[in-house]
Amino acid sequence: MTGMTHVMVKGMNIPLDAPGVRAVLRWTPGPGAPDVDASVLLLGRDGRVRSDADFVFYNEPRHPSGLARHLPKKRVPGGLTDTVEVDLAALDPTVDRVVIAASCDGGPFRLVQDLTLTVFDTAAPPQAAPLLTFEVAPDTGHETALNCGELYRKDAGWKFRALGQGYASGLVGLATEFGIAVDDGEVDSGRAASAPATAAPEPPPTSAYGYPLQAPSAAHVPAQPAYGYPQPVAATQAAEPALTAPTAPAPVHQQPQHGYPAYGYPQPVAAAPVPAGAPAEQGYALPPQGPQFQPGR
Repeated sequence: MTGMTHVMVKGMNIPLDAPGVRAVLRWTPGPGAPDVDASVLLLGRDGRVRSDADFVFYNEPRHPSGLARHLPKKRVPGGLTDTVEVDLAALDPTVDRVVIAASCDGGPFRLVQDLTLTVFDTAAPPQAAPLLTFEVAPDTGHETALNCGELYRKDAGWKFRALGQGYASGLVGLATEFGIAVDDGEVDSGRAASAPATAAPEPPPTSAYGYPLQAPSAAHVPAQPAYGYPQPVAATQAAEPALTAPTAPAPVHQQPQHGYPAYGYPQPVAAAPVPAGAPAEQGYALPPQGPQFQPGR
């Protein structure tokens, strides 16, 4: 078949006389067009993969046997390509079919222009003509994954069948169809809801010079200026019922705590306590009197 290219249509099949194949997906990029990815699945006689390793794609680009590979994308004149290779002659006899698939991310296949599958003989010279070409056209245009074609054993050789069968569930749906256990990445329904955000803590007080001050104690009452502003009232009085007769508030020491700047003003000094039972005038002394005011003079 060297030098002869078969142009395939959907449903057509031909024999392949090649020890290995290189399947190239090609398309024309454009505004709003999704990206296309090629993949390959190795299937057993039951039409399902033997293990998840039989699914070779961009996240798992090499089969453990090395007989199936996903190659990097390439930009070619007028388009892009994505490629997979399979060594047919060396595959384990338990592999009965090889599916060549395409998937797109960002939209359905109706937005992809000029999607074509071209199959080459890996043993042929680089400039040799392809074995076949197949213009892949989705049935509805809503598909996001396509089984472009499959290689299957026939007697002692291999044949290729052009399919173009689509899946609206993307690469996950296509993989699941052939027995792949796909992790869909859904969030665990039992995960606890996130806690509501809390208010940010208030910044510590600062002086007029921008330096942080020591935090006041719970019983501290800031000093108030004596310029006619109302003075603070003890908290105990504020907590009394309105109908209770007001009582004189306990004296409150107004001197600022250590760490707060006094700004140069003299601080109040507590008066000396008066002993209990002492006369009211105790603690008071007249200044020295002249002789004219002293008794007996």
